[in-house]
Amino acid sequence: MKKLLLFTLLLASSLLASAQKNTPQSYIEQFKEDAIRIMHETGVPASIVLGVAMHESGCGNSTLAQHLNNQFGVKGSRRIVYYRHKKKVSTAYKRYESVYDSFQDFARIMTERSEFSRLTEQFTHFDYEGWANGIQKHGYAHDRKWSKYVLGIIEKYQLYLFDENPEYQTLAQNY
Repeated sequence: MKKLLLFTLLLASSLLASAQKNTPQSYIEQFKEDAIRIMHETGVPASIVLGVAMHESGCGNSTLAQHLNNQFGVKGSRRIVYYRHKKKVSTAYKRYESVYDSFQDFARIMTERSEFSRLTEQFTHFDYEGWANGIQKHGYAHDRKWSKYVLGIIEKYQLYLFDENPEYQTLAQNY
């Protein structure tokens, strides 16, 4: 009887844990390696990838992030249908196979779209402030405080440690 009760308690706590929302720390831990990999492939700072994704998706808790793996609110060229609470939803937002694919597409937008492509020439991969302000300046978001929100997230959670700035390498190793 004790074993059955213990099993039931473990199962219930497991189900509750899986139903919980991502915290900023769990999101960072889960996706920091993907963001670093994107940085090495494209030059877009890992802190920018994570900071923008955390801001735009509510740390992966938004409807778009949950149902479409869309961490950035990127719109697509065709309508997508998904189900939310047993209701059919049609949207213009893009669906991705994985969060990593969403990160890659964001980096592609930053490096290939004409309005953002010069950022890789203007800023190093550890100038997250320049990147955030440049992205804002070139029209990524309409909210005039957008870059301040993203910079606040980067600084609060020390995401700049993932950008491999030699100045912060000792701190990053302890993260």
